[in-house]
Amino acid sequence: MSRAPTTHLADDLLMVVTRLARRLRRVVAADGVTPTQRSILTTLERRGPLTHGDLAAIERVRPPTITVAVDRLQEQGLVDRTRDDQDRRITRVVLTDRGHALLADARKERTAFLEQRLRALTPADRAAIAAAAPALARLLDEPEP
Repeated sequence: MSRAPTTHLADDLLMVVTRLARRLRRVVAADGVTPTQRSILTTLERRGPLTHGDLAAIERVRPPTITVAVDRLQEQGLVDRTRDDQDRRITRVVLTDRGHALLADARKERTAFLEQRLRALTPADRAAIAAAAPALARLLDEPEP
């Protein structure tokens, strides 16, 4: 029984995306931030201050996991906890200037790595990647299951 062409494409894409993500994580591994912590930092950068519960829901992890990760991030000076002005019972996690800087530096390192790898490709390969980039971005448009 032969597999559908989309299955081959999905398998190939999964392998490439997984390996590329792993390589990009290694590029910034020296900063001591775990993938979970980096995801939290990126979420805070994109969405602004969030409660622990909101972070847990967005990251799809249990609240104790968020608490431990935020504790470690706070110890490193990458996030801080602030009280809500309207309701002092609510605590929000906010990205610090140091957290913003860490993400910016990591982004620069990953971009430099990708630029180097892209330069090593043929012009035709670079054109194919450029043509595919919008379609790849649309893969993320669907809600997660």
